[in-house]
Amino acid sequence: MMRSLFAGVSGLRNHQVRMDVIGNNISNVNTVAFKAGRVTFKEGFAQLLQGASRPPGDLGGTNPIQIGLGMQVGSVDMAYQQGNLETTGLATDLAIQGDAMFVVKKGTQNYYTRSGNFQLDASGNLVSPTNGFVVQGRMADNGVFLDGIRDIVLPVGQKTAARATDGVSLAGNLNAAAPVFTGTFDATGRADPLNKNSWTETSITVYDSLGNQHDLKLQFWKTAADTWSWQVDGTNLPTGFTPPNSTPQTLQFDSQGILLTVAPTDPPVIGFTPPGADPVAVTLDLGNNTVNGITAFAGTSTAVLKDQNGYAAGQLENFSIDRTGLITGAFTNGTNVVLGQIVLADFNNPGGLLRVGDNMYAISGNSGGAVLGYALEGIQSTLTSGALEMSNVDLAQEFTNMIVTQRGFQANSRVITSSDEMLQELVNLKR
Repeated sequence: MMRSLFAGVSGLRNHQVRMDVIGNNISNVNTVAFKAGRVTFKEGFAQLLQGASRPPGDLGGTNPIQIGLGMQVGSVDMAYQQGNLETTGLATDLAIQGDAMFVVKKGTQNYYTRSGNFQLDASGNLVSPTNGFVVQGRMADNGVFLDGIRDIVLPVGQKTAARATDGVSLAGNLNAAAPVFTGTFDATGRADPLNKNSWTETSITVYDSLGNQHDLKLQFWKTAADTWSWQVDGTNLPTGFTPPNSTPQTLQFDSQGILLTVAPTDPPVIGFTPPGADPVAVTLDLGNNTVNGITAFAGTSTAVLKDQNGYAAGQLENFSIDRTGLITGAFTNGTNVVLGQIVLADFNNPGGLLRVGDNMYAISGNSGGAVLGYALEGIQSTLTSGALEMSNVDLAQEFTNMIVTQRGFQANSRVITSSDEMLQELVNLKR
């Protein structure tokens, strides 16, 4: 039989393989995070008819005489280039910008994917919707990360514990032009209205360890030039109120209106013991030696308790994921607490990963092991929440490759046809 016949058959067979890959690429043009394939060919066996010879004496050498016996598939490569991003607006949709991959788990086996169209299941697990594999990362308890990589679980309705207030900050101004206070505070905690320019009051809600609210009210009055006193409202003392705040405290300002000293306790601590809760000790930050704290300039008295760090217990309402994969929960008590962080994986040779279906990949002998880390912490990739990576299939290139492949297939079929005609002529020599 003629060698050209089998060479043509190898061309037909392997161009069909290339067409199969092109067809798969085009069929996945809208598959999330799909990576296109590419076929390369190599020459097959070559039959040696005559070997090469060295130049003998004054004559030249001769090259080997070989006849090729067709072609073979050299490789089917994965084009790992970044796909474009498509905005979806869903908090659980994630797109990776960079070369990293998400880590998902089935039982004890890890798989890897670029497809970030995740969702929550009935148990609050963050999973891949195509197969239920659970997204991996590190979880946090009350904002503190736990050790180890584990399943990402985000049950809506989970609680965050109450936090007792231990710090309150005071800011604003006490009117330096006000007259010295000469009145008294009555049984309702109010001062003589005739001295209203020389005193002021402010309040804020603080919390105990059970999340109960307590109204903390402070009163300020001018006692001398550059000197003010303050006390907790005597008619609104929390249960178990303790010294030194049961007696007036002194605020001393310099000639520039900046707070210098607080006497007798600096910083002052307001303490009380609510029924059934832990004792509360609230440190009052007055902003000593800075214009951003309490000041004494001429003008309206605007002293205010502006902030405190306690809160009641709350339930998870929703969550968000930032560019580093950090998951932050928004709770009904108005607090934002870190819930976890999504882990990513890098590979020395991502093109060596095995496709296992469902947009998943597994480690092969030539991919290298997974290097786990977090975005911008050992992994240079970042995440985009509310978006998905699109397929990186280039339709223009695929259609061009289809034409080239079709013409290659046709040319090889012509080789087979011509070889067949030559064999027919050979058969017809004997009639």
